[in-house]
Amino acid sequence: MSKLSFIFCSFGMLTPLASVVAQRSDSLNIKQLNEVVVTSTRGEKTVFQTPALIYAIRQKEIKTSQSRTTPELLMNQMGVFVQKTTHGAGSPFVRGLTGNQTLLLIDNIRLNNSTFRYGPNQYLNTIDAFTLDRAEVLLGSGSVQYGSDALGGTIQLFTTEPQFNTGLNGQVAGRWVSAGMEQSGRVEVRYGGANVAVQAGFTNRRFGNVLGGKNTGFQSPSGYKEQDIDLKAKVNLGNGWMATLAHQAVSQRNVEVFFRYQLENFKINQFDPQRRQLTYIKLENRRESNWLHHQTFTVSRQAMQEGRLSQKNGTAALRSESDKVQTWGLTYNNQSNFLRGMLTLNSGVELYRDKVNSERYDESNATLQRTYSRGLYPDNSTFLNYAAYSIVSTNLSRVNSTFGLRYNGFVIDIPDATIGKSRLTPAAFVYNYNLSYNVGKSIAPYLNISTGFRAPNIDDLGTLGIVDFRYEVPTNDLEPEKSTTYEFGLKVATKTVGLQMGYYTTRLQNLITRVRVPNEQVNGINVYRKENVEKAYINGFDAKVQANLLSSLQLYGNISYCFGQNETKNEPMRRIPPVNGRFGLNFSKNKGWIRPEFWFAGAQERLAQGDKDDNRIAKGGTPSWNVFNLNAGYTLKRINLTAAVQNLFDEDYRTHGSGINGYGRSLWLTAEFTW
Repeated sequence: MSKLSFIFCSFGMLTPLASVVAQRSDSLNIKQLNEVVVTSTRGEKTVFQTPALIYAIRQKEIKTSQSRTTPELLMNQMGVFVQKTTHGAGSPFVRGLTGNQTLLLIDNIRLNNSTFRYGPNQYLNTIDAFTLDRAEVLLGSGSVQYGSDALGGTIQLFTTEPQFNTGLNGQVAGRWVSAGMEQSGRVEVRYGGANVAVQAGFTNRRFGNVLGGKNTGFQSPSGYKEQDIDLKAKVNLGNGWMATLAHQAVSQRNVEVFFRYQLENFKINQFDPQRRQLTYIKLENRRESNWLHHQTFTVSRQAMQEGRLSQKNGTAALRSESDKVQTWGLTYNNQSNFLRGMLTLNSGVELYRDKVNSERYDESNATLQRTYSRGLYPDNSTFLNYAAYSIVSTNLSRVNSTFGLRYNGFVIDIPDATIGKSRLTPAAFVYNYNLSYNVGKSIAPYLNISTGFRAPNIDDLGTLGIVDFRYEVPTNDLEPEKSTTYEFGLKVATKTVGLQMGYYTTRLQNLITRVRVPNEQVNGINVYRKENVEKAYINGFDAKVQANLLSSLQLYGNISYCFGQNETKNEPMRRIPPVNGRFGLNFSKNKGWIRPEFWFAGAQERLAQGDKDDNRIAKGGTPSWNVFNLNAGYTLKRINLTAAVQNLFDEDYRTHGSGINGYGRSLWLTAEFTW
């Protein structure tokens, strides 16, 4: 029997086995499917009531996992596969898609902007994992709720909230990883009065070179430094009104791109600096009203800077590039509530405007003289994104359904000397319909039909320069990419077993791809331009299970598989993840707990020509791997201690498409002191 067959057979046996064993004790309820999530409908709904695959990663799991970064928190979660170009990056693939085809949100505000590129990027790593309260992952949907880019799905991160009536308190945390791979510290101070609550935090992090498995050793250079600041305040204004003011600032320096040194003869290749700042003001009003039950106004400003330093061995100049994107956002959402919550209507409008500044210069090593040239993007480009949407949800005794519509328009202005000044005004109209039927109180099959889109952005339209291993030139004639997803699945929520599983097919049309410009090269590198010329499909299966074996022992696991085919080129889609997942046991007693966990990924040998040309992917494909981790923790009054041994058997492994291997056998220690 092949490894893939064994994994699927094992998973098929897992649920009935867990159910039988669980009958010994029903003292614990499965809570996972009763958790409230908001990303699927922009309103509160339990996972079980939601006719789509969605799940939440709560703060307790975030802390006990000791995830170094936000991308690593999502490693091998259901439907998510994380690629790491380098140690300071981490790009989530959701149902086989990543980059600007997967939507990322922070506190209901778009992280995606108009320079998010196709393929893996590092931007999710600009969210400090120490600040997270929970993460929600919605598979296969999100365009109706949140707009462009949600072809594969939506990942939303929520930061912690200050609490009222808690007085003055705080927390000090530290993390240490063996072999010098991490030394991190965080200080957080909180005050909660009757009508005002405030919290402030500071994180300082130093990451060393990554120690790989037994045959890899240190991967140098791959370390970097990071400093983060976060502030949040809530004010009770009375009469149902609440104001939230928040600021986040993340600064990363000298983020080494390891594979460039290893494979491309670079003397220097770094993201420096990589910065993100987000400031927002949110006003909320809750009242006993059918039509204006819950209103939310949000004004936000987000600024992202990506600096790049590069110099190849034997060259006489250091290249410095900087792309800055400033995004202003204005959103309004209103939830109407009828028939005692059995019918809800979430409607709203959104407006985001990006301004992009980009520059490049080469500095002579001998004279320090700078020679300026056009940046990666046309300087002073703007990108206006406006939308209106409405989502109707019903929650009857047996039937749960959601129907949503969104109209999204764009105004894109690009002042470019290469193609002249151009303006594009693409638009999209999308819908979704989800339906589930409760068979008894604990079983709910569901059907999900959703459409999605991705508007061409400034990265598509205005890029000039080397991207990956190609030279790209601008274009001014692109339309939105489109997707249609059909999915059916099942949810089970008994006292002892919780299960979500779904099979889907996603049809992709109008895909924007790089097309070779015949007979053109720049410094010996082939020239490409983007066009809407491809269509493809992805078929797949996702499942997630949790079972109470004993009152203090829980089993959990998930598995995901997808098959992507480019119909235009008659070859596999690029960077499709292999079958992957995790299984574990969690034992807790009194103040302590222990959790052995197994991560796995199959081999990926179905390669597109672009994969074969990618020097990060081994000839013939990426080998399979299995990693065993052991986590444990103990609480002593005000002190929480967490320890982990990662990669117990010191296996050499690399997630498909990555430019750096995973961690070798290492010891991770985290201590939190609360006062």
